[in-house]
Amino acid sequence: MNPPHHPPAPFLLLWLMLSALLLAGCQSQISEPYSSGLSDPAYARSALYEQYQEWKGVPYRDGGESRWGVDCSGFVQLTFREQFAMQLPRDTGSQAQLGRSISTRQLRPGDLVFFHIGKRTRHVGVMVEKNKFLHASTSKGVMISDLNQPYWQRYYWQARRLAQ
Repeated sequence: MNPPHHPPAPFLLLWLMLSALLLAGCQSQISEPYSSGLSDPAYARSALYEQYQEWKGVPYRDGGESRWGVDCSGFVQLTFREQFAMQLPRDTGSQAQLGRSISTRQLRPGDLVFFHIGKRTRHVGVMVEKNKFLHASTSKGVMISDLNQPYWQRYYWQARRLAQ
């Protein structure tokens, strides 16, 4: 009776190493769009304009998360989930603690901008390009606004970057 045939050890080792390299290569290709999306301003800008086209004019609704109505933090949460495969907290206060603080001079597409409007009201939007941010406005629904408008300048609080 013959013993079972096993491939030579060097061949098996080479096969395992090649398999590991191929799997590692596949993994990096699968996650690449998501990991670099926010790090690439052109990609982020394009993704945010795509989101804007899909959601433009959807009315503001406190606690809303659908095309029937959406609030600012809900819109930011679903934008990052749909466009960047990132799960953000639902409320503005928690979103304001993510990433790292940046100055307005450093703003780029995908950065979060926060506002204190009144004593307890907070608002959040996402930068699309220089001085333009995407958000769910209480008066006009999902829209793009200019950060340099006096209203937004008066209530500006902080900006946060989630990308590296």
